Amino acid sequence: MRNIFLFIRRYYTFISFLALQVVALSMLFRYNKYHRAFFLGKANEITGYINSKYDKVDDYFHLKEENLRVHRMNDSLINLLRNNFSVADTGSIVVTDSMRYDTSGMKQRYLWREAKVVNNSLLEQKNYIQINRGSRQGIKDNMAVINSDGSIVGQVVNVSDNFSQVMSLLHVQSRVNAMMMKSRNSGTIEWDGKNPLFLTLRGIPKSDLIAIGDTVVTSIYSFNFPPGWRIGTVKEKVDDKSTNFYILKIKTAANFQNLQQVFVIENLQKNEQEKLDKDTHKKVDEINKRKQ
Repeated sequence: MRNIFLFIRRYYTFISFLALQVVALSMLFRYNKYHRAFFLGKANEITGYINSKYDKVDDYFHLKEENLRVHRMNDSLINLLRNNFSVADTGSIVVTDSMRYDTSGMKQRYLWREAKVVNNSLLEQKNYIQINRGSRQGIKDNMAVINSDGSIVGQVVNVSDNFSQVMSLLHVQSRVNAMMMKSRNSGTIEWDGKNPLFLTLRGIPKSDLIAIGDTVVTSIYSFNFPPGWRIGTVKEKVDDKSTNFYILKIKTAANFQNLQQVFVIENLQKNEQEKLDKDTHKKVDEINKRKQ
């Protein structure tokens, strides 16, 4: 103990300088948007580089499980090929190749990009996933992220040149539009910050005949997520006495403890959808003002 006090006394000036420097930098990054954005970008690059090195070792021990997931995903995609059907249902085809138009003239809506998970948190109330793709690879904020087995894991919230931060579904501020696969009734998926194996679905009316094991998928009303991709299954049904809606406990389809390969999905028509939505609200407001 005596040696510790002697060390502090001897290097008091230097230690004070370091402490004040930390305080000054903290205030600089906290209260200046430009410096804060620059710091977050560089921090993403550094932590991403370190995590990618660590992840190479971790990947070696999970190759078998990942290969099985990719194989199941490939089987699902093969089953969707047009030549497997005698009559093509053009109203349900989602084009995912690199061309904006396919041979039948259908316009591409979703573009898929592969990525690798280099960091993933589970034990916080605000969990994030870091992937090795960034703005240089075409990744932008709010893009959907889907696991290699086709289950939803989150959406992009911050991007640097070569890495991106994804807000996991296991984040108390996460909100994703969802629907019951059978009835198509829509609600909102969120997380209570407790058990990483379960999510909460709100907004499903009590008139819906919900059964344990029913599948929950992404909603048709989302601008970010393509519709019909698995979120989880109903584990428990709670009858909320104060409302006309259920509170459903959902077992996650994704295994958040072992995320490795993911897809980042861009809605190529999102800007058009958002502009139409914004212009509609503006137009209706102007009409109401003229009536008053």
